[in-house]
Amino acid sequence: MESVVRPCHVGTVRILVTGAAGFIGSAVTEALVRTGHEVEGLDLMLPQAHATDEPPDGVRRLDVRDAASWRHLLRGFDVVVHQAALVGLGAAVADLPAYAAHNDLGTAALLAAMHDAGVGRLVLASSMVVYGEGTYVCATHGVREPDVRTAEDLAAGLFENPCPVCGAWMSWARVAEDARLEPRSVYAASKVAQEHYAAAWARQTDARVIALRYHNVYGRGMSRNTPYSGVAAMFRSAVERGEPAQVFEDGGQMRDFVHVDDVADANVLAAQVVGQASAGFTAYNVCSGTPISVLEVARAVAGDGPAPVVTGGYRLGDVRHVVASPELAERGLGFRARIGPEDGLAAFRHEPLRV
Repeated sequence: MESVVRPCHVGTVRILVTGAAGFIGSAVTEALVRTGHEVEGLDLMLPQAHATDEPPDGVRRLDVRDAASWRHLLRGFDVVVHQAALVGLGAAVADLPAYAAHNDLGTAALLAAMHDAGVGRLVLASSMVVYGEGTYVCATHGVREPDVRTAEDLAAGLFENPCPVCGAWMSWARVAEDARLEPRSVYAASKVAQEHYAAAWARQTDARVIALRYHNVYGRGMSRNTPYSGVAAMFRSAVERGEPAQVFEDGGQMRDFVHVDDVADANVLAAQVVGQASAGFTAYNVCSGTPISVLEVARAVAGDGPAPVVTGGYRLGDVRHVVASPELAERGLGFRARIGPEDGLAAFRHEPLRV
């Protein structure tokens, strides 16, 4: 693992963390406390994400959708770090109300309560899913926006994105924060909406928002094997059952896998920067900076276990390649991941997971 300087304590800040009992939220809370901040957490303890409905010590059970009823609790806080969200692909139309309620209404209610309580600094957990497909380049026609991949093409094993001008396969490039936002799933639409609400709130109230667009997060504390688990945890669960991991498409999908400890550090830095910055909205990719294919992830997680199987299967709403540029986060936050996927995924084979 590469050695870099980690976030340091620059003065105590009072921080409220929503979703503080979750996979990422608990790691963020630990990191904020470790760097000397005064932290309180809340979590609804949704059964989709938690094996118990009892919050851990130091976390209050509250619903962000009902923030108007507890907005008095926000008074005196300097920053809110908003991790609470319903996650996962959300491919079914029936999922729309739940995602809109927890992610969009919840964020809007929290922002209104923050304004009433005089809290004007927010760190928002966003996601790389806001980009839809990443950035693509045609050898002849340059940067082009791909069309939505059709069920017919996917069923025929045509997984790459063709140039909309000439039809040649395009290559991926790193996606920067100024790329178009084009959600291609229910979950992605809800994350775009969260960003738009937060940006509008910042403009209307002279507040400050930093949105952290997490790429594929993995590490200790992931849910073991639920519809809301990350793909790395699903691969590991299969291996632990003595089964090969099932890899969709041809396994060539390129992603950026970032360890949860690095994500926590990015939140610490954002909580420090957001309190010092002028009003406005800024988004940053939170990534390792090292692209890796989904098949490579499956092999790294399998180790000496059963070799992964490439199934050729697919899910509508999945995108082909999303690989992040880490440059803006390094310039704006001083964030650079220290755990690369080669070391991180090997260690992940032995890290504790949630039931």
